[in-house]
Amino acid sequence: MHAGIIGSKFESLTQMRTSYRESFAKAGFSLARFGTTTSKQKDVKTAILMLNMGGPQTTDQVPDYLLRIMTDRDMIQLPVQSRLGPWIAQRRAPEVQKKYHQIGGGSPILKWTELQGELMCKELDRSSPETAPHKHYVGFRYVDPLTESTLEKIEKESPERVVIFSQYPQYSCATSGSSFNSIYHHYLNNSLPKNIKWGVIDRWGTHPLLIKTFADRIRQELNKFCETKRKNVVILFTAHSLPLKAVNRGDPYPSEIGASVHMVMQELGNSNPYSLAWQSKVGPLPWLAPATDDAIKGYVKQGLKNFILVPIAFVNEHIETLHELDIEYCDELAKEVGVEEIRRAAAPNDHPLFINALSAIVLDHLHSESAVNPKFLMRCPMCTNPRCRDSKRWYEKVCA
Repeated sequence: MHAGIIGSKFESLTQMRTSYRESFAKAGFSLARFGTTTSKQKDVKTAILMLNMGGPQTTDQVPDYLLRIMTDRDMIQLPVQSRLGPWIAQRRAPEVQKKYHQIGGGSPILKWTELQGELMCKELDRSSPETAPHKHYVGFRYVDPLTESTLEKIEKESPERVVIFSQYPQYSCATSGSSFNSIYHHYLNNSLPKNIKWGVIDRWGTHPLLIKTFADRIRQELNKFCETKRKNVVILFTAHSLPLKAVNRGDPYPSEIGASVHMVMQELGNSNPYSLAWQSKVGPLPWLAPATDDAIKGYVKQGLKNFILVPIAFVNEHIETLHELDIEYCDELAKEVGVEEIRRAAAPNDHPLFINALSAIVLDHLHSESAVNPKFLMRCPMCTNPRCRDSKRWYEKVCA
């Protein structure tokens, strides 16, 4: 297969968008619904708040999205951030808008999260009638629906219980931590509603059904290689990189990513050579390495020219899978360096095993005696962030 053909289950961006529409329609959803919360349910007993970074649904939302990222000190620390952050956001906006235009005009994260939440709650209503009805809510960190606004909607529906469910399987202070801190900050300025039981699901990167989901996605792509190549295909896991400053502080993200990779390869019976690389570095400071594009170049020089890219930290398609992996690496870079065949495993999206994973994780939490993971209440060993300290103390009290 020519290296210029994007190696995922989608052969073009047009087919990709068509597949999204078919997937949502098959599940009985209208895409027009996804700009708002789902239809009102009476007497919600269990609210499940699904946290994620989010992504702009239109190119017009890109400037505000970038501004929120570049001024969030949990995500990134800059000198004179109140001035430098907005300047960087404004400078990067046109380039980022162009990338979103190339993948169809906006991010599909909200559409996938709504679909995942609907299917998860449907399964929970069936498997756990004593905690039903369940209703999902989406809380994004940097774009509508913002977490703070979603919390207000949840309060109006007065559920008995709220499960705060991070959609980052592996925990990082820069991603999961920032989302959890935003909830703490919201309630510094607003009264915490009474008579609601709170719980936290902060990490789940080694859940058996998540591991099986990734393994199945990889098998689907391996089977598309001819038999003479299949055993030598390099499975290249890729995750968003992290500044070494955060790693040295003790952020658990790299080790949790490594644990996910190890378990996926065990599930596959260690069938292929594999490696882990890091993508999406921003700025000049040292980040986790090797970069995914550098890893591809290095392996090609070693004579390894067949790959499957696996976005191990992402649960749905977005700009870093649809553009960075599919366009920049599987198409442009592959042509440039002489890759023979390169494919990309789809994100979990609406895979049945993944929906079962989501519902099983929530169900286990609902039946657990602990409302919060003791690990979540720990700070990094070298943490000096008072906001993080105060946030974790608040969660310990609220989830008691």
